[in-house]
Amino acid sequence: MAWIIGRTIGRGSSFTVSLAMYSQSGEVLAVKSVELSRSEFLQREQRILSLLKCPRIVAYLGSDVTNENGQLVYNLFMEYVSGGTLTDAIRQQGGRLDESAIRSHTQAILQGLDYMHSRGLVHCDIKGRNVLVGQNGTKISDLGCSRWVGEQPPAMPIAGTPVFMAPEVARGDEQSFPADVWALGCTVIEMATGRPPWLDVADPVSALHRIAFSSDLPDFPRFLSEEAKDFLGKCLRRDPTERWTVHELLKHPFLEEDCLEQLNLKRIQSSISATSPMSILDQGIWESLEESETEKEEATPLHMPNQLELVSSSNSPAERIRRLIECTPSSSSPTPRLPDWTWDEDWVTVRRKNHAEHVVCVGHDQTCMSPTDQYAETNRSSYTHLIRDEEEELELLGRSSTTVHYSVNSSNFNSSSQRLVYIL
Repeated sequence: MAWIIGRTIGRGSSFTVSLAMYSQSGEVLAVKSVELSRSEFLQREQRILSLLKCPRIVAYLGSDVTNENGQLVYNLFMEYVSGGTLTDAIRQQGGRLDESAIRSHTQAILQGLDYMHSRGLVHCDIKGRNVLVGQNGTKISDLGCSRWVGEQPPAMPIAGTPVFMAPEVARGDEQSFPADVWALGCTVIEMATGRPPWLDVADPVSALHRIAFSSDLPDFPRFLSEEAKDFLGKCLRRDPTERWTVHELLKHPFLEEDCLEQLNLKRIQSSISATSPMSILDQGIWESLEESETEKEEATPLHMPNQLELVSSSNSPAERIRRLIECTPSSSSPTPRLPDWTWDEDWVTVRRKNHAEHVVCVGHDQTCMSPTDQYAETNRSSYTHLIRDEEEELELLGRSSTTVHYSVNSSNFNSSSQRLVYIL
């Protein structure tokens, strides 16, 4: 079928990748091209791709040989994946992917590897640049280094990218299914950090020597969840017989359908450990209760929540809430306590003619205030100024008390003794 080549969209070690379009149908595709004399790996990839059909592996569309400026060129046609490589996607996301994206890409790669391994095929070069990302999902590509399980050296030389190689591969022992699992673990690190593993090595030869003969493992990103770290631990085991298979890894908790929801729940629970989701009052009550228990052992002063300490106005809603939260210790108990809100006698209804109802809370050992309607109306101003003066005095003293004490001498009140009132 006739086709038209377009712009170059990528390059490999020996080939170029270009956009192309079938002249008759207008279908867009990708074309890998290399000189025919250097096309051994590309022709090998063509033979392998022609035997595979999996949505997690880039699709094979055909091949041909063209003459360009007197030079024969081998062309391999594949489906076009618009998003580019996984390495490109990492760069576009600011240098690293969040854990939900890592989980999604990892699952797709494992599904492709599971298909390949079930057919006796080892990819041999899993890494970010050999994974494509598009509207139809994540797909494995670049199978030029792939080998069948029976193809061991010298029939098929060891191939791949040094920093992604497994220890047994770096030693030249074998390159089988466990090698793909190790490379997948390295790719997870690449997705999480934006960089390949073993950054502290100077060159590929040093990397191969360290991978092959030391007892070191690549560093696990600290910010990953425990599930993700455990998944990496199953991939990056130096002994290939101890590594999990791709089929086992597909069942790992990190890739479970509800894993993301569980991670989000853990983050929410962690974020509310210091701040109540309901209200400042709710937070203050629980913090005060917890601190009161501690104070019974350590006899330290009660500490108010930071949010309430920042309030500067003694007449603000937060300050009034603060007064409700705290209660000064009694003479019999040096430990601060909370008011008993269930005590019905604490609440006294005060009514005035043709006015709305008002409620005042009085301490257990105090006499209820019940001014007459006429006296309350004529003396409202002096009463208000008296309370305000007391509050300002408390403000100057650093709010050492959360209640207002005052004395009233009048025949209209039941007694002239000191009253304890919570101003609501």
